[in-house]
Amino acid sequence: MNNGRKAVFNWSGGKDSSLALHHTLKDGAYDIEHLFSTINGAQDRLSMHGVRRELIEQQAKSIGIPLTTLMLPEQAGMAEYNELYGEVMKSFREQGITHSVFGDIFLEDLKTYREEQLQEQDIKAVFPIWKKKDTARLIEEFLDLGFKAISVCVKAELLGKSFVGREIDHDFVRDLPENVDPCGENGEFHTFVYDGPVFNKAIGLEKGEIVYREYNAPSDSDDQCGMSNEQDSAKMGFWFCDLLPAD
Repeated sequence: MNNGRKAVFNWSGGKDSSLALHHTLKDGAYDIEHLFSTINGAQDRLSMHGVRRELIEQQAKSIGIPLTTLMLPEQAGMAEYNELYGEVMKSFREQGITHSVFGDIFLEDLKTYREEQLQEQDIKAVFPIWKKKDTARLIEEFLDLGFKAISVCVKAELLGKSFVGREIDHDFVRDLPENVDPCGENGEFHTFVYDGPVFNKAIGLEKGEIVYREYNAPSDSDDQCGMSNEQDSAKMGFWFCDLLPAD
């Protein structure tokens, strides 16, 4: 039973979100009313991951939970992000949402940031896979459960072009350099999940072009969600693999 605890699930479309959602649904402690994703309004793609909104919508339809999106301007600063995010969370709270679920694993500063953000709206943050296992075991669990995913974004200084657009499997994990977390928890790579136990049917897709892009590097006070401090001048490079909805 969920004891009437209504929740929103923060959905990135990737492996950590999928595994956390799997555990949340299996546990049954919360009634997930919405999936929530942040979209780059200028590109109509998921912030940071670069996945087309249409594919995120297809995931939500296959999962069977309504999707709510926050549309952000290109390169939104943290102050603007926090204000817009707060407005959405206020709306959720007015609908009776009391909990917000995340797929974070071990970044203490990010966990604290999320908790403090939500306290303003009297919403409690929930982390179902937080330090449950080390990340090497978590990625093994993800694969053993039958999830299927593709790498859609990799940090260029740590992973080369050859890592983007690859199937997330045991070979991918074995090929990762020692300084890269097996789940990419430090932002080394991001994924799109197209099949697995949380889906009613697989998401049809095709691989598109691979491109390189640079963004402002986040400051120590910034979030891990692609938000950047406008005063920063340092750049970070990423390889992206565009995924196209199958005809």
